[in-house]
Amino acid sequence: MPIKVQNNLPAKKIMEKENIFMMDETRAVSQDIRPLYIAVLNLMPLKEETEVQLLRSLSNTPLQVEITFLTTATYIGTNTPASHLNEFYKTFEDVKDRKFDGLIITGAPVEKLAFEEVNYWDELTTIMEWSKEHVTSTLHICWGAQAGLYYHYGIKKVLLDEKLSGVYKHHVLNRKEPLVRGFDDFFMAPHSRYTQASRQQILDNPRLKVLADSDEAGIYIVLGDGGKEIFVMGHPEYDRLTLDQEYKRDIDKGIEPDLPVNYYPDDDCNRKPLLSWRSHANNLYTNWLNYYVYQITPYDLNESYDNYCI
Repeated sequence: MPIKVQNNLPAKKIMEKENIFMMDETRAVSQDIRPLYIAVLNLMPLKEETEVQLLRSLSNTPLQVEITFLTTATYIGTNTPASHLNEFYKTFEDVKDRKFDGLIITGAPVEKLAFEEVNYWDELTTIMEWSKEHVTSTLHICWGAQAGLYYHYGIKKVLLDEKLSGVYKHHVLNRKEPLVRGFDDFFMAPHSRYTQASRQQILDNPRLKVLADSDEAGIYIVLGDGGKEIFVMGHPEYDRLTLDQEYKRDIDKGIEPDLPVNYYPDDDCNRKPLLSWRSHANNLYTNWLNYYVYQITPYDLNESYDNYCI
C-alpha cells in the first residue's frame, strides 16, 4: 500500500530504507484516485516510534492511504520535540469539520489512572463522540481500546495483580468475521499493560462480539456495532525491540519487572528477541482497512454511511 505522508516526515526515510512504498505529496496529487483518509490520534509518549510502527503496519495493501497525525491540545508531552508536533501534527480543533474514512486511537501509559483522572479525558471523549458521525470505522489499541469500551459501552477496567508483558498465544473465536479472515487458528500478539477491560461485562453486552481470546492474556479483539468500533487489547504494531526497550527501561527505574513472556530465546534478555507476530499484525490492519473502511466508506465522505454493515 502506498502511504501518503508529508515529504519531510522523518518516519518516511525509515520506511524507505525498509523498502516500504511511501508516496510523497507531489506524486499523490498526480494520481486520479481518492485515497483513504486515516487519522491517527497518537497518545504514546514516543510519538516518532509509534509513527514508524503504525505506518509499517498500514503499508501492505494496494490501497492509497493519506495519514493525518493528531495530538491532544489539553496535554502536550515532553518526549517529542515541539518542532515535530508543530510540523507534522494537528489537533482536533484543526480537523473537527472534516470526515475521515478511518481513525486509530493508540494506547497511552496512563492505565493506572481512573479514566476521568486522565488530563485529556474530556478532549478524548469529545473525539470519540465526534467519530460516531465523522469516521467510518475506528480502531482502538490497548489503553485506547479500554477507553473506547468504557466510553461507548460502559465497560470498566480491572487492575491486574502484575504487569502483563510478553507475546501471548491467541485463538480465533468467530472465523466468519472479515477482521480475522486469513488468521491461523492460533496466533501470537504482544501485550504490555497493567489493566484489562472487564471480561464478564464484554461477554454480557449483546452489542459486542469477541473475535479472539487468550488463555493467558484474556480477550484480544472485540467488534463493536458490527465494526463501527474495533478494540484490540494488545500492541500488534510493536516492533521486535519495543518490549525489550520497555523491560530495560523499567529496570533502570528500579521497578524489577518480570521478563516478557515468550519473547527472549531461552529467556535470555541479552539475546535478540523473537519476532513472532508481524504476519498477524499485517493481516489485522489490512483486513481493517479493506473490509471495515474501504468496502464501507462512501466515495464522497459527505454522503451518509448510516447503513453500516459488513
